[in-house]
Amino acid sequence: MNPLIAKSKPASSALALAKVSSGPSWLGLLGAVVCVAWLLVALLGPWLAPHPVGEVVSDNIFEGFSLTHPFGTDYLGRDMLSRVLVGARFTVGLALVAALLASTFGTGCALLSVVSPKWLDEIISRIMDAFISIPSKMLALIMVSAFGSSVTLLICTAVISYIPGSFRVARSMAVNIEALEYVQVARTRGEGRLYVACMEILPNMLNPVLTDLGLRFGYIVLLLSGMSFLGLGVQPPDADLGSLVRENIGGLNQGALAIIIPALAIGTLTIGVNLLIDYLSSRRSRRTGGH
Repeated sequence: MNPLIAKSKPASSALALAKVSSGPSWLGLLGAVVCVAWLLVALLGPWLAPHPVGEVVSDNIFEGFSLTHPFGTDYLGRDMLSRVLVGARFTVGLALVAALLASTFGTGCALLSVVSPKWLDEIISRIMDAFISIPSKMLALIMVSAFGSSVTLLICTAVISYIPGSFRVARSMAVNIEALEYVQVARTRGEGRLYVACMEILPNMLNPVLTDLGLRFGYIVLLLSGMSFLGLGVQPPDADLGSLVRENIGGLNQGALAIIIPALAIGTLTIGVNLLIDYLSSRRSRRTGGH
């Protein structure tokens, strides 16, 4: 065999593999579609609901699929489609607000820690270590037991629980970037700490921070849903997806749609976010490897 031909086969195979790997990811696209769909449901759900969320529309409880009630009815005979459309607003909205606040505060503290003197860096890091040692659900139970359950408290609890994780991820990246030459050049020419943090370090760690934001969002969805399932989350007459699972637990032995649908909704939301994050992370890794 001609050695040139033999030599070109691995190269052509590698080129084909590179083309396939750089192509669109259907799982990533699916994750993006699911995330956008749930965001639209959270924004438009109350207007799309066919019935008032608290109205009893049927004499049959735990009714199955029908043209009138596509998701069946709950334990009181209320329309489950309407309740899921409205409940998603709380699940998505609270988790998104909490994730944004946790990521913002965590990243801000990380930048402050990296550009500050060593003693301040140690104080901030040890405080974060103390908070991260407390399990999130235990902290949530303590907060609810002490102050009662409310939407504001749920957001604060989620933020406090996930700031330390965001801090550690952001700080590990900021420490590496802070040692690079262009940051040292900025310090040498007399730039202040705020400029170095916001203009030199932050832009170069923004993509990983956004990826971590997506992960925090998924964690917070599960935390808030778990709290609502225990009866410590969103309180009646409001309900999120976790509350819908809890209040219809009596239909579990019947396989009622009233308990299956909100559980599937929580699952599709978290899986969609994870698929999108995995796609964005792999895409960033390929770009980094290419350079």
